[in-house]
Amino acid sequence: EVQLVESGGGLVETGGSLKLSCKASGLTFAGRAVGWFRQAPGKEREGVSCITPNSVKTRYADSVKGRFTISRDNAKNTLYLQMDNLKPEDTAMYYCAASSYDYCSGAFLRGEDNALDAWGQGTLVTVSS
Repeated sequence: EVQLVESGGGLVETGGSLKLSCKASGLTFAGRAVGWFRQAPGKEREGVSCITPNSVKTRYADSVKGRFTISRDNAKNTLYLQMDNLKPEDTAMYYCAASSYDYCSGAFLRGEDNALDAWGQGTLVTVSS
């Protein structure tokens, strides 16, 4: 059974930091691109960041560039998202996802079903003003 389990969300003040984790099982984690998405209440799901299998290439949404850092530990089958200088507009449910490919495709970052193999259940991040 494929599972992606996120953790690390919580309540933080504006300007604070959080680090999200996503533990994967039941899939070949090391061979595929993985990434983070978020969805705020009343808004569409947004691709936040993606990282290739060997961590050489990363992609970020413009809204988080310079504040968020994606990383992975293939030995632990775990994906991370370090979030610094958080803003109220970062409040959302954050999900990790595994791509069907070994690169960060546009289709994956748009959350298209044909580019995704699995989703996590999400972890809630709330940034107070």
